[in-house]
This record gives sequence, C-alpha cells and structure tokens, in this order.
Amino acid sequence: MTRPVRWLALVALLVATQGCVRGCTSRQPPIHVNPNMDDQPRYEAQAESSFFADGKTMRTPVEGTVPRSSLPEPLRDDPRFLTGKEADGSLVAASPVAVNDAVLARGQERYGIYCAPCHHRVGDGKGVLFTRGNIPTTSLHLDRVRAATDGHLFDVITNGLGLMPGYRYPISPEDRWAIVAYVRTLQAEHAGEAP
Repeated sequence: MTRPVRWLALVALLVATQGCVRGCTSRQPPIHVNPNMDDQPRYEAQAESSFFADGKTMRTPVEGTVPRSSLPEPLRDDPRFLTGKEADGSLVAASPVAVNDAVLARGQERYGIYCAPCHHRVGDGKGVLFTRGNIPTTSLHLDRVRAATDGHLFDVITNGLGLMPGYRYPISPEDRWAIVAYVRTLQAEHAGEAP
C-alpha cells in the first residue's frame, strides 16, 4: 500500500469507529476528572447535626434578615393579586390593589426603569427601541390597550407579549400592579390624543 492510501484508510477507520466510542455503554464507571461535584456531602432538612452546638442542621435566620415576601398577609395568599386572574382563570377586571399617591409614585418609578425605554415616558411607543432601532413598540394609548382589563396589563407585564419580554422575576407583583395604576394615569392624562 502506498503512503496516501494508508492515510486514507486510517482516516476512514477513525471516521467509521468514531460513532462507536461516543454513546456506547460500558460496565465500567465513568472517568471523572473532578469527582467532588458528583458526591457532595449535605444534610437533609430537619436532620440532626453533630457539627453545630445546638444539634440542628437548619439554622435560624441572622438577626435583621428581611423576609423574601414583605407583602401584607391578606395579599400574600391572594391568587388575584399574585397572578392577575380569577379562580376560573379569567383575567381580573380591576386591580386588587387600592391606588393612592404612594402606589402611583412607585408605579411611575418602576415604569421609568422597565417600561419607558421602549414605550416612552408618556406611553406613546416612541422610546429608544423605536427611535434608534426603528422597532415598532405598542402605544399604551391605543383603544385596544385602553379597553384591556387591568388583569390583561398585569399579565402582559408578567409574561410578555410579542417582542416584549416577561418581567415576572425582576418586578414583584406589588410593583406590577403599581405600574398598571400608573399606566392608567398616563392614559387618562393623554386621553383624546392621537396614538
């Protein structure tokens, strides 16, 4: 055999056997370069511990710790407040949050951070995305947006719609309802203007 033919045969053999190496089963345990990530010692919840002086694995929170949910008790368990939906799955017609100056101020602040870059500070849809990227953004003054329920606006903020991403994680339910209240204020201030 000539040298090029041998090389070609070797390459053909490697290509033919490459599929057998990957995905083949073996009775041998896999080789792990860093096995400490596979078997990490840990305690089960409520288990005893010889490491801590009090014998408990679960630690009490550090003094001054702020709980994850600072919502008032009635709202914390209210599915309408948390999801914007009634028990039957339909969207709520009106916000379950009482609107006052503090809620509107918070809504305006959150709107300025999360909504104004796209929808513009007055809600006409001519924010940065439109002016610099020529990407159409919904005007909050369209008749269909004005006619939408508060639950629909809350749902769009939560889950997104079209090009708009969902803000479920960065914006708390309380702040989402504050934004809805502020959007309704913007719509009232600019009633009668062309979108």
